Order: sequence, then C-alpha cells, then structure tokens
Amino acid sequence: MKPIAYVSIHGGHSGRFCFHARDRLEEIINRYIELGFAWVGITEHLPAHEERLRYPDEAEANLDCGDMLAAFEAYIRECNRLKEKYKNEIRIFTAFETETYSGYETIVPEMVARHKPDYIVGSLHHVDDLGFDFSREQYLDTAARLGGVNALYERYFDRQFEMIRAIDPAVVGHFDLIRIFDEDYETRMKQPSIRQRIVRNLELIKARGAVMDYNLRALLKGAREPYITAPILELARKMEIPVIPGDDSHGVSDIGKNMDRAVETLHKLGFDTNWSLPRLYQWKE
Repeated sequence: MKPIAYVSIHGGHSGRFCFHARDRLEEIINRYIELGFAWVGITEHLPAHEERLRYPDEAEANLDCGDMLAAFEAYIRECNRLKEKYKNEIRIFTAFETETYSGYETIVPEMVARHKPDYIVGSLHHVDDLGFDFSREQYLDTAARLGGVNALYERYFDRQFEMIRAIDPAVVGHFDLIRIFDEDYETRMKQPSIRQRIVRNLELIKARGAVMDYNLRALLKGAREPYITAPILELARKMEIPVIPGDDSHGVSDIGKNMDRAVETLHKLGFDTNWSLPRLYQWKE
C-alpha cells in the first residue's frame, strides 16, 4: 500500500502575524518540508474590524485594528513569497481563516477580492459577537448571556449555517469547536435541537462541495479527540463529505503532532486519504 501523505488543510499560524502564535512563517514552512508534507494551507486569521471584536490578548497588548490589518496584509505578501521560494519542495496555499461577527458577510468577500487567496476556511470564534474559545471563563460568560450552554450550541450551529450560505468557504474549520470547554458534549450533541442543526449543516456542506477540517489542535489542549467528534465524523463519512487533516499549528513545535493518529482514524473509517485539494479560487493574472 502506498504511504498516506501528510497534508494540513488548516495550519501555519505564526508569531509575526498572529498574536497568540509563535515563530516565523518561514521557520514553519521549513518544518513542514522537513516532515515531508505534500502540501499545506497557511490559514492566518482575518483581523478584527472593530476594537470590541479583538481577542482579549490583542486588546491587552493595545493592538488596534489598523495594526492587525497591516500585519494581515504583510502575511499575504510573505506567504506568497514563500510559496514561490519553496515551490519545488512543497505546495503551499495562501489562505485565510474567517471570523463570523457583525459585517462579515460584506467584509469577507471584500478581503477575498482584495487579497486573492487560494481558498478560505470558514470558522466561528464568536457567537453574536461574543467570543467563546479564548478561556473557560469567556465560554461560560457567553453561554450565560445567551441563555445557557444548550442555547450557545444552538446559536453556534445556526450562525455556522448562515456563514456557509453567506461566504461559501471551501473549507469548514473545526466544525464543532463549540464543545471546547464542555465536558458533557457527547450527551449534549445527542439532544434533538442540537443534533438536527448538526445534520442540517452537514447537508449544506455536502451540497456546497466544501471539505471539513479534521482539526488536531484540540489534542494539544488536552481534549479526548480532535474536532470533529466521532459521531459527527461518522455522519460525514456516510454523507461522503471529504475530511482532511489540519494541524492548526501555532508554532514550529505543533507541526505534525498527532498526524499519524489522524491519518489512521480517517483511513479506518473509510475516508479517501488520497487527499483531494479544497476548491480553489481561479484568479485571472
């Protein structure tokens, strides 16, 4: 049997362009090459467009929206430079990860048109402009504001559905990130009001021809399994939705961690491990 190639559909956050990451982007690219990755999508975060939407660490560091936009534009230039420099050693995609807060339906298409990425990863780190994944305290506060953890899940999957319809991302990132600080997520996801939303969203992903990110960062943070949790992963397989590993690396030391486990899991479940590329934008020169 031919060895299964290492790839990352959602990776490469780096310290110069992401405040909660480490290391230079070129160091990160070199690590992917060293580990023999066939291709990698570098998926830096889209910057906040309002001060109130910054991550807590960005606000604490007094980074304003202008600073973050300048860093993002520098990221696009640097990633394109490295894509050309290392084209004979690895295939690099210059991509970015969206945010889903007020105005994204206009902002994301504008940023796509301006910066011409190879593809985008549609992600949620906010529900109704409230962050939920930065800390347990933030998660519980947001849940309380929205009416409890069940309500938070329901709103998350509703907002995810709207996001997929609005911006049509080639990749849906860490589909069930909403369970990040919920120890009872396995039971909660079986509840009819939540499960029907999950199935609805998977049907839309299938209809749009998107792929799903099998996101390994959860394991680095002590979770029992990656995003996507096993029951949802089985549903995706039955629906023939492509699922591709993403290390969601935030520094050189993250790259390749748990990749063997991910590949083995996806292979055993019957996913196609001749990894298809995500749907790429076709830009005219």
